[in-house]
Amino acid sequence: MKATKAAGPLSKLSMAGLLITLGIVYGDLGTSPLYTLRAMLKGAAVIDSDFILGALSCIFWTLTLQTTVKYILITLRADNKGEGGIMALFALLKKRKNWLYVVAIVGGCALLADGIITPAITVTSAIEGLRILKPGIPVVAVVFVILSVLFFIQQFGTVFLGKSFGPLMLFWFSMIGVLGLVQLVRVPEVLLAVNPYYAIKLLSAYPNGFLLLGAVFLCTTGAEALYSDLGHCGVRNIRISWIFVKTALLLNYFGQGAWIITHARDITSEVNPFYAIMPEWFLIPGILVATAAAIIASQALISGSFTIISEAISLNFFPKVRISYPSSLKGQMFIPLVNVILYLGCCFVVFYFRESSGMEAAYGLAINLAMLATTVLLMFYLKDKFPLYLRILCGVVFFAVELSFLSANLFKFSDGGWITIMFTGIFALVMYVWNRGRRIKNSFISYVKIKDYLPVIKALSGDESVPRYATNLVYITHANRVTDIENKILYSILRKQPKRADTYWLLHVDIVDEPHVREYEVTELIPGVLIRIDLRMGYKVPVKASLYFHNIVFDLMAEHKIDLISSYPSLKQHNVLSDFRYVVIDRVPNKDYEFSHNQRLIMNLYFRISKIGMSDVRYLGLDVTSVSVEMVPLLAHSDIIYNEKQPLLRTKDPKRIHPSDISFTRVRRDN
Repeated sequence: MKATKAAGPLSKLSMAGLLITLGIVYGDLGTSPLYTLRAMLKGAAVIDSDFILGALSCIFWTLTLQTTVKYILITLRADNKGEGGIMALFALLKKRKNWLYVVAIVGGCALLADGIITPAITVTSAIEGLRILKPGIPVVAVVFVILSVLFFIQQFGTVFLGKSFGPLMLFWFSMIGVLGLVQLVRVPEVLLAVNPYYAIKLLSAYPNGFLLLGAVFLCTTGAEALYSDLGHCGVRNIRISWIFVKTALLLNYFGQGAWIITHARDITSEVNPFYAIMPEWFLIPGILVATAAAIIASQALISGSFTIISEAISLNFFPKVRISYPSSLKGQMFIPLVNVILYLGCCFVVFYFRESSGMEAAYGLAINLAMLATTVLLMFYLKDKFPLYLRILCGVVFFAVELSFLSANLFKFSDGGWITIMFTGIFALVMYVWNRGRRIKNSFISYVKIKDYLPVIKALSGDESVPRYATNLVYITHANRVTDIENKILYSILRKQPKRADTYWLLHVDIVDEPHVREYEVTELIPGVLIRIDLRMGYKVPVKASLYFHNIVFDLMAEHKIDLISSYPSLKQHNVLSDFRYVVIDRVPNKDYEFSHNQRLIMNLYFRISKIGMSDVRYLGLDVTSVSVEMVPLLAHSDIIYNEKQPLLRTKDPKRIHPSDISFTRVRRDN
């Protein structure tokens, strides 16, 4: 077998790739000038040149250390067959350290929280610019309408929007760069801020200067999304386009700083320096372009949330939910449940805070948690990539910077940071319980050697005294080894109701760490009677097991390995294809098994959470008209064939109640 690797159409460096990368990758980072310096001004005790130089220095070095060094130069190296993001990074490491799944869950859930807060803060920040022209404009109502339309159109696909993202963001970055440059040439002294001395002075000497880090952090909030979009654009397109993006961002930040220095006495809490540096005649076009950029940033985070949930499902972190693909655009998907959750969350944030300034604490904390989780995983990934001294240097720098930001953001916990913890906590609880519950459930799966049961299966297939259950009987198996089979499948075939079939199929679906693999292997355990198919799919490949299985079966027929013509004489003479029936076995808890207190709590939550997801039948894409769902005990008796040397029910589990453990006194009554 040969693994297949899908390369994205934008993986190669090109002008088209660079343009589209601007639209896909930098929406979140690109809109940060809307609120970063305004947030710092809100927390300033005294606004003077020292404060501005310190603020700009913090922004410059944050973009350099966090975005450029950590993400652009180092983290983008950690690609899983071309795919990026915290889930893809965990997929590379899950075989090394089992406990890292907790870190991946926290990071992924923080990004989902970011998917709720980003549309709210970016669109609100853009629309608030209209207050300059019309102070009484109902910002909340306008934002609500925009978000409602944005989430509504997700179900139809966003190809028509995606085609315009690149040119719009090119215009956006050019616009903010020119606006900043106009102010910068008037006060070139702000360029002194590239000296880290001013950042250190602000954090150490300025009143409550350390707490300003919470606002500074907003300038790098899109860096985690940048890594997640690696699979869409390719590392070279991202790195080259970052040169232009960073230049435009710094020009705008330094231009805002230059304007603040010259207008320090006129600044009030209502002033947003981003809009203040615009000429009056350009305000309406500028606000419209800012709103378009905010929508692009929101769209990127919404699509990113769909991707995170899709990958979480494949990694067994989230229940199987319906995923549709509304367009042919690579990687685009739509998850109705997630779309509704994000929409309701965004509306809650907008109506609760009503002002973008109130959302800043929640916004920064969400990305901060995601970045810390990525740093933890990255340190393990770099173990075989970097020498020890370089790993230590990276770890010290990144953890020092991010823990400092986290400390500053936590000071704003009561101001809105609790929103992030609430959303992250809810998502994380669902993912942890689902993953832990599956592990507990899978611990009850018992496997036996299939070779011991080949004679009885072959005999049953040829026993005409048993009514034929189906011509082709397909079982979904989770046994990774070809030599093994679940006891529950044998229980279904031989004991629950003897099921005779001409051919038994064992279909094993394996979701692998590589994102785009599609391959299969066929093993004939009993030629023509018992056949196993191992289907290996990447975690980004849509699960359509029934379709893939039938394609494989027809390939085998073309190779004359099997005969799919019906065995019934009346149908065979007309070359009618034989019937297929799938059997999906669902395990339910035993009433005679006592879980520990923690396991009982996890399993109760697990079965409740499972109600929001799809059944295995729908998830695997099986035809419901040809599927039988059977219920078997979570811990079924392992005895299928009677053995006098080892009678039934003698093998005991300490937590399971067996009939031999219960004694009754027989009461005899005289007539």
